Amino acid sequence: MKISLSIRQNFKTSALNLKRAELKKIIQTTLQHLEISDHCEVGLACVDHAESQQLNLNYRQKDKPTNVLSFPADIPADILPMLDARPLGDLVICIPVVLQEAEQQQKTSQNHFAHLLVHGILHLLGYDHELGEEEAEEMEALEIEILAKLGIGNPYLEKLIDE
Repeated sequence: MKISLSIRQNFKTSALNLKRAELKKIIQTTLQHLEISDHCEVGLACVDHAESQQLNLNYRQKDKPTNVLSFPADIPADILPMLDARPLGDLVICIPVVLQEAEQQQKTSQNHFAHLLVHGILHLLGYDHELGEEEAEEMEALEIEILAKLGIGNPYLEKLIDE
């Protein structure tokens, strides 16, 4: 499996050390857990409060910053075989929100970011916790299993995802 990762890091902080290899490992672990072996492409933007709030307003009609937004690729099925890689889509993670939530929940910013990256990848693959309780429980169970493979404990001992 190969992961092509495009990163746009508009917001940087020494409180969160994001390394390309670690990000790719998180994505690869998520895809392997779901038995996806395709060469996949993911876009990741790390943004500030203002950009997150604007995107959340534009796309979800919620006028506040949020921890992660997902924009699944919308490639017609008949086009996919012509591509060298399977585009999954783009994720936007608001770094100040990640840091704030991690502090409030007494978790490391690295682990919280990893959880949100797994969460976002699942959204790109069509999982949605907002469809109902059963879907939310399925998504949470997958996240717990994937994060365990990364050596990260159950993030749902306290709720993390901005609903």
